[in-house]
Amino acid sequence: MARVSDVELQEVAADLQPIYQRYGKEYGPFINQVRVFAHRPVLLKHMMSMLLEMADESIVQKRHLEIALVTVSKVNECHYCVAHHAPRLIANGLPAETVARILESDCPGLDPVDRLVRDYSIQVTKQSKMVSDNMFSRLLAEFTEAQVVELTFRIALCGFYNRFNEALRIEIEDGVLEDFLTRGGALSDLPSDSVTLAAEG
Repeated sequence: MARVSDVELQEVAADLQPIYQRYGKEYGPFINQVRVFAHRPVLLKHMMSMLLEMADESIVQKRHLEIALVTVSKVNECHYCVAHHAPRLIANGLPAETVARILESDCPGLDPVDRLVRDYSIQVTKQSKMVSDNMFSRLLAEFTEAQVVELTFRIALCGFYNRFNEALRIEIEDGVLEDFLTRGGALSDLPSDSVTLAAEG
């Protein structure tokens, strides 16, 4: 259980229950996160509905989005987000070895655009004001301005979720680690506290 109590579906206002249910199931197995966000209905209403809408109308390829999210989550050592997004990245065509080594400069399995997204994600997360004009020009050669805005937003937002999840110690839902392992991942690919949590579970 997280550091705060769970807010269950029946405790949420009726107009927010569809968001609660859809985010916790359709967007992904994020029900433990929803139970925490529901303490503040305004967050549930706006943050989660925004992500659902962006998923419905995304203009960035899922592969590139997941590369960004896994990269940021590995930089920030967020066990929750790595466990959730690594299987999605594998499902989008990258081998488990690539997921495990994604922060390495010579990471295998990344094409030039994948590598650019990975490098940009690291730069925005670690030193956003140091993003070079050269890197930005390379981004604009591959993506529209709207895509770059969406990608940058999702990179920055992922950093928020990493910190939120870790500070409140949101637990990984049942089946998430098993899904990752089934897809060829290994517990050693996740931040060390994930292994502890898996052992305790």
